[in-house]
Amino acid sequence: MPRINNEKFYTLGIQKYGITAKGVNWTSTDTQRVRFKTILEMLPSDLSSHTIVDAGCGFGDFYIYLEKRNKLPKRYIGIDCFADMQIIASAITGCEIIIADIVKDEIPDAGYIVCSGAMNILKKFETYQFIQNCYQACEHGFIFNILHGDDESDIYNYITTKQIKHLAKELGVDELKIKTGYIDDDITVGFFRKKHLIK
Repeated sequence: MPRINNEKFYTLGIQKYGITAKGVNWTSTDTQRVRFKTILEMLPSDLSSHTIVDAGCGFGDFYIYLEKRNKLPKRYIGIDCFADMQIIASAITGCEIIIADIVKDEIPDAGYIVCSGAMNILKKFETYQFIQNCYQACEHGFIFNILHGDDESDIYNYITTKQIKHLAKELGVDELKIKTGYIDDDITVGFFRKKHLIK
């Protein structure tokens, strides 16, 4: 189980802020875009031959971000665990949006899997399972952002650089990329396979 009621957490956000970045509990559209930009910098410059799975896609905002920058992949698949998100993201993106719990359900294979913020209220063991499932399903790499540090919170989930490096070693990650400093207490991580490296 998450630290708090996951569905209530997002339902209240949507009710209060509507279909906006704040509606999925980001501080602002600007911070959401900074996180998306950092993820995009770890992806290949040309995505036209790749399938991207967006794990915890929310309203499909990452798809819209890519579309506005002419960076759309060959195929985009969103995953979210809430029916409301699935309905909204399907309408906004026109793409396939799957309802699934990434911690325990099978997820589709993809060249790259990305995740922005979806692990921020999970417990530690759920976070590790989420990352493991996504890395196992990707052909080239899994890129994600998460809250960074050793803070203890009743709501939010923080992870240290040491924990990330340990997990990468456990999963046999071929190349680990880490970026910090773009937003306080946030980290973007790339777990890459050899197939990505020899492209």
